[in-house]
Amino acid sequence: MRFELLHPADQLVMIMNRIYYYGMTTTSGGNLSIKDDNGDIWITPSGIDKGNLTRADMCQVKPDGTVIGPHKPSVELPFHSEIYRRRPDLKGILHAHPPTLVAFSLARKIPDTSLIPNATEVCGKVTYAKYEVPGSKKLGEYIAAEFEKGYNTVMMENHGVVIGHKDLFSAFMAFETLDFCGRLEIDAKKLGTPRPLTEEQIDIDRSITSPNLDEFIPGGHSSEENAARRDLCEFIHRSYDQRLFTSTQGTFAVRLSDGSFLTTPYNKDRKYLESEDIVHIKRGMREMGKRPSRAARLLEEIFNTHPDVNAVIIAHPPAIMSFAVTDAEFDSRLIPESYISLRDVVRLPYAASRLDIEGTAKIFDAKHPVVIVNNQCVIVTGASLLNAYDRLEVLEYSAAAMIAAKDIGDVVYITPDEVKAIEKAFHLE
Repeated sequence: MRFELLHPADQLVMIMNRIYYYGMTTTSGGNLSIKDDNGDIWITPSGIDKGNLTRADMCQVKPDGTVIGPHKPSVELPFHSEIYRRRPDLKGILHAHPPTLVAFSLARKIPDTSLIPNATEVCGKVTYAKYEVPGSKKLGEYIAAEFEKGYNTVMMENHGVVIGHKDLFSAFMAFETLDFCGRLEIDAKKLGTPRPLTEEQIDIDRSITSPNLDEFIPGGHSSEENAARRDLCEFIHRSYDQRLFTSTQGTFAVRLSDGSFLTTPYNKDRKYLESEDIVHIKRGMREMGKRPSRAARLLEEIFNTHPDVNAVIIAHPPAIMSFAVTDAEFDSRLIPESYISLRDVVRLPYAASRLDIEGTAKIFDAKHPVVIVNNQCVIVTGASLLNAYDRLEVLEYSAAAMIAAKDIGDVVYITPDEVKAIEKAFHLE
């Protein structure tokens, strides 16, 4: 989907739907705006149900202040206007107050964006604006002053966050990433001390781009390939809706019967991926005109090394990543389903999956279908797409249960004898 080709009113509806239906704002809270090329500001209305907005509800504010539309513009229009005045490079602004970021605003803290790679780059440096009454000129001045200093992400005391960017989708990406970092940090602190990445470690990730593979021109698409593309999109959308993925982070891959495989594209919105966006990798070459996931070489190595692996998922869900950014041990001997699905989860140092592709690929077998890479991701393999996805869900749900148990008491694991009984009953190797 070419988001930038949508009408501003449609962009506002689409992003507000994502924010509202993922529990990141309330019926009456939050506002979005876009500054059009002709200087008009398109903004969400005041006092209208955020869960049922339509393009007809949006307000168009002309440079002279004339409002076109059936409703009053958001009461926060003054700070949107002032930010655009001081920062003409910005074309999209997002303001919302999801519970996680409100928690940080109450504590006057900023989420640590250095726990995982890429987050610091997406969010940029984050600062605070002083508290003032919503909709007041003073609040607008406080916020706009921080943007004028060069910040694109501004936390608000006892309120929420404001993010401005080159377009509305980029602002949403920063918002979603900051909220993810906040949730990750909160859970990680229940397990131990979060371990931030150094600038040198972050630079390792920055240096790795989508692999520059030779291209091939597809001669056609088999029914098997078309079905696999459809299934990949369905599971990718489900992963996003389950909040196992973020907009442009997370990789799926599935093997085809001829040994080639399909995978997710590099840096495209996971929420609206379509079959035509999926990238075909064949004999080390990529489908013409498409950029595959940065993990394409690792995926190929896993498939080449393990004929029984037909699907791979690379993701960073917040609960299991809380283990990845601390020294807390993840043990699958929680409930029978956890052990049956996950077996013994392997842990690797940061960037191992990028710097030691062959070594990482060799780890996977029936007893070790899942790998945690410190501060980076989890890698899940399966005999089928459904099998791999089920493992990813079980992994995240198990991690969430362990974190929740910290508020109740010590975790009691299934005993070694009970594990042996499970292995016998389910014919595990």
